Amino acid sequence: MKILSRQELYDILYGCTILGTGGGGGLQEGLDLIGKALEQGKAFKLVSFDEVDDEALIGTPYMCGAISPETEEERKKYEGLPRIKDHSALKAMEAMEDYYKEAFYGVVSTELGGGNTAVAFYTGAMSGKYIIDADPAGRSVPELQHSTYFIHDLPIYPLSVANDFGDVAVFKEVVDDFRAEALVRALAVVSNNNVSVVDHPARAKDLKNAMIKGAISYALDIGRAYRLSKEKNEDIAAKVSEAGNGLLRFKGRVSDFNYKTEDGFTIGEVFIDGTGEYKGSTYRTWFKNEHIFSWLNGEVDVTVPDLICMICEDTKEPVTNPNYEAGMNVAVFALPAPAEWTTQRGLEVFGPKSFGKDIEYIPLKKKIK
Repeated sequence: MKILSRQELYDILYGCTILGTGGGGGLQEGLDLIGKALEQGKAFKLVSFDEVDDEALIGTPYMCGAISPETEEERKKYEGLPRIKDHSALKAMEAMEDYYKEAFYGVVSTELGGGNTAVAFYTGAMSGKYIIDADPAGRSVPELQHSTYFIHDLPIYPLSVANDFGDVAVFKEVVDDFRAEALVRALAVVSNNNVSVVDHPARAKDLKNAMIKGAISYALDIGRAYRLSKEKNEDIAAKVSEAGNGLLRFKGRVSDFNYKTEDGFTIGEVFIDGTGEYKGSTYRTWFKNEHIFSWLNGEVDVTVPDLICMICEDTKEPVTNPNYEAGMNVAVFALPAPAEWTTQRGLEVFGPKSFGKDIEYIPLKKKIK
């Protein structure tokens, strides 16, 4: 067991933001949650599965919804509703514990993202639970079925959902993960595009072989590499991609971007004109909350499940969707997907064709070789 320091927590969240491939929630919101818990004297206790009793009950708290900025129209739609005092993830966890009549031993992050990993950490710290060094994605993902839980046929239910207005629901059963995605996304759409969820409640013995172990430690390594390269004024994208056994793909200036909020997702594109050694070339990404596909000079370059990551070279900060500006200088790099996603089953769930594209997956590792 390790008590995480403030610096380690910040490094983890920065690492998760990079590994979030543009999604995973807002970094600043995540840092604020961590700071709030630390100010109240809460401890963030990280444990590996090797330290957890097989019968320990573990839950997965997270946020679900679009990542678009709030519009004035949306704000007015909900201005007459009350707001709960604390984070809705705590309310969702409380509902799940009430359902089980048992306190949870620990929590696990549903994905690696500056916001969502922080939500799991905050929920764990505020309720005195352990944080498990693992996750079911190894990056950020747009939909609930995009998880190693689903690959290993672990039931997503029962699951609890809560929003900022105090509405709480517990689904004792759902048809499958796709139906859970539809139900939770529908609740998010009528909850200012944001709900908290706790799903996949299970014993450690049923989870430990169905997750990506060491995912939080990996995020810490990526975040530390980011911080040190920034402090040394080195090429951040090059150093971070090196730390993650990845590959720098492009550098340039954002020429255009667009996005829309559709069915609870933020969907859009980013267009980049090359600068420096990339001058004369173009790069484009398509995202559904997270970056899913990219093209170099019109040819497919990187696709899910590999990670497409961006750093703003002006601010030296990771860029999240859809927060672009015309003229912004960015560096694009790719990191290899966790092995779980590169299996036949993994690609069926989270490969290019799962997004309706007739594109074959070519592993980034082949480009590196």
